[in-house]
Amino acid sequence: MPMWCDTPATKLLGIRFPIIQGPFGGGPSSVELVSTVSNAGGLGSFGMQSLEPEQMIEAARQIRLATNKPFAINLWMSNAEAMESSAKDAHLSGEFLRAYYAQLGQDVPARPERFIPDLSHQLEAMLEIKPPVFSFVFGVPPVAIMAACKSLGILTLGTATTVQEAKVLEAAGVDCIVASGFEAGGHKGSFLRPAEESLTGTFSLIPQVVDHVRVPVIAAGGVADARGVAAALALGAHGVQIGTAFLACKESAASVPHRQALSMGQTQSTTLTKAFTGRLARSFPNVMTRELSRENSTIAPYPVQAWYMGQLGKTALNQGHDGFVSLSAGQSAALIRHDSAQALMEELVSETPRILHRHCSI
Repeated sequence: MPMWCDTPATKLLGIRFPIIQGPFGGGPSSVELVSTVSNAGGLGSFGMQSLEPEQMIEAARQIRLATNKPFAINLWMSNAEAMESSAKDAHLSGEFLRAYYAQLGQDVPARPERFIPDLSHQLEAMLEIKPPVFSFVFGVPPVAIMAACKSLGILTLGTATTVQEAKVLEAAGVDCIVASGFEAGGHKGSFLRPAEESLTGTFSLIPQVVDHVRVPVIAAGGVADARGVAAALALGAHGVQIGTAFLACKESAASVPHRQALSMGQTQSTTLTKAFTGRLARSFPNVMTRELSRENSTIAPYPVQAWYMGQLGKTALNQGHDGFVSLSAGQSAALIRHDSAQALMEELVSETPRILHRHCSI
């Protein structure tokens, strides 16, 4: 194995290259993307936050049919509290979005019995699946779940957006920590303080986390090409997690408008918004991020906002409208060069050692 690949993370996770595909909750994850990355020597990840237990089990079965390499499944640890969202929140969100539904010729859908799957049942399914790696955001699993993972040989990968969160994760016994800078696309996985108070850039966050924990650290946020991989390793990370660049690949389940937006990322900036889920996330701006950012806008907490906006987005896409859907993207979207996960992996693997060698020789 080349020296740059020989890190504590690759040894622990059983992968050839220190490259992890970021998990995409809510739909864009796919068996094809996970298996392509894993078969190429990285760690493919499937975001299962929105799946019911039986769906989780079936997705894992399909992944195992497509690869015999390590892979990760990802869940959100805050779903338990989120299920407490009130009927008042649901009413306010539905009423506020009524005008947008009307534009599509639809009534506001009736409130569901519950907005998201039960986390306790998802965790039971995760243990039944027994994935090689269990990754998570928005907190720490219960002590009993962490103990069960240890006994079953399931490696754990927790996400931190601050040094304090990294310390909490290490104390809980995680095997690796994903240190996620605010450049990253999608949700900000903060759990000790509000996301707005936990926005640290990758270049600053990674060395600080490395200095304060003993477990392997994975850099996330702003990494989209081999230069980002080399920079992360130089900062002391033991691997990288890449989201947006893999999201743009044909193997992902991102919608066609989403992939088109990513392919034109060179001309677009990104914004932080709560418009689509009620939680702070980075995406390309569109009509919803602009209109819901106004002072008089009413954005319900997660998961109420996520459910109503999700239904609105599905209706819009079915009618050929893309202005109502979330277009998650990180700040390095302009660096996207590949629409194939296999080609992206090949370039990362071939170019990273060249960059490291060139700069070490200066």
